[in-house]
Amino acid sequence: MSEHKDEKSAKNAKNAAKKKKTSRSVVAARFVVCAVSSAVLAVSGAGWFAHHSLTNGLKTSDALDAIRKRAPKHLDNSVNLLLVGLDSRKDMDGNDLPKEFVQDELHAGSSEIGYYNTNTLILMHIPADGGRATAFSVPRDDYVQTLNGDGSPQGHFKIKEAYSIAYTKEREKLDAEGVKGPDLERRSREAGREATLATVQNFLGVPIDHFAEVNLLGFYDIAKVLQPIQVCLNHPVKDKYSGADFPAGPQELNPKQALAFVRQRHGLDNGDLDRTHRQQAFLSSVTHKLKSEGVWGDLGKLQGLFDAVKKDVVLDSSWDVLDFMQQVPSLTGGKVDFHTLPITGFATRAGEDVNLVDADKIKEIVRAATGQAPSSSPTPSDGTADAKSGGTPSPTPSAGQSSAPAADSSPAPSASPSASDDDQAGQTVKMGGIPCVD
Repeated sequence: MSEHKDEKSAKNAKNAAKKKKTSRSVVAARFVVCAVSSAVLAVSGAGWFAHHSLTNGLKTSDALDAIRKRAPKHLDNSVNLLLVGLDSRKDMDGNDLPKEFVQDELHAGSSEIGYYNTNTLILMHIPADGGRATAFSVPRDDYVQTLNGDGSPQGHFKIKEAYSIAYTKEREKLDAEGVKGPDLERRSREAGREATLATVQNFLGVPIDHFAEVNLLGFYDIAKVLQPIQVCLNHPVKDKYSGADFPAGPQELNPKQALAFVRQRHGLDNGDLDRTHRQQAFLSSVTHKLKSEGVWGDLGKLQGLFDAVKKDVVLDSSWDVLDFMQQVPSLTGGKVDFHTLPITGFATRAGEDVNLVDADKIKEIVRAATGQAPSSSPTPSDGTADAKSGGTPSPTPSAGQSSAPAADSSPAPSASPSASDDDQAGQTVKMGGIPCVD
């Protein structure tokens, strides 16, 4: 009987020790789980705070909502971005920028010039696999069928005028309804954005997924944060209209000079077509600088850039730009090939000099480069004039370009199987270094 009690006591003691050991293990495991959870929450919280502090205050637009239902269908998970440069000397509330600033720093005449025309339209296509991107500059004077945001036609105008036509019409309507102040400006600009997006999407025949808009002041502020900006010219230039006065070769520009560099068209052999190459070269130089200085991975440096962007840049509301930049190394790494879409000649329409274009050929080039299948039925004609409609035919200009040593020296793919450099209104400008342009 005594032996049985001793065995039972020993067994109970053993079980008690086992339970104590198990309890300690459970406590330890719980501690580890809590510690890991806390660390995850802390990191997530820090990430959220960093993301929020960078993006809070960004100006956004819902203009894409107006055109999505009429957009061509994507065949894969590629992304098309439209970069819009607005030739406006106004702030976001519609007030004139200080006269001295416009004249002395922007070298842009008066606040009455430019109105709400788009001087820069660049479509950037990022393939589904995240590989090398392709970008197309649309010359601002291309004579096309412009549209309102609802798809209704405005008429035939320079593509840059789609924004201003819709802006003016909407502003007059809202003003008659009693809308005033910043709300009047905001809603009128939104109509301008919708019209620009609808017109470009129809002209190029591909869907637009995201867009960014910047005006002259926004460009200046961004250049101010990033200065000096490195560029390279094949020839010396001097132009009293833009203020461009540069020697040939590599050089560094301050914000005022950078704006003159991308705005010059007078004194260039191919006018606006050469200006598109300047804009492409500037984007390449900026991307090269951001990458080489490690800005993409530095919160402090990104903060300074985003603070400038918040003032005068508008992004579409569905675009999480920080997440996007992490997912598309082709952009942050400078792997983009720029092309300028071709024209067929020059003409005068309604007393204005315009570029004549072959709308079907434009769609063919862009669709081939972006992987869009040709439409099963003939593309509806937008009535765009061609060289036979009274204009003076002119061969598409070719701008010879050299390039400084670039970070990425891989060969640039052709925009389409049949597209040569001449078809692209000049040789390809490759992002990834400091390209030399005319």
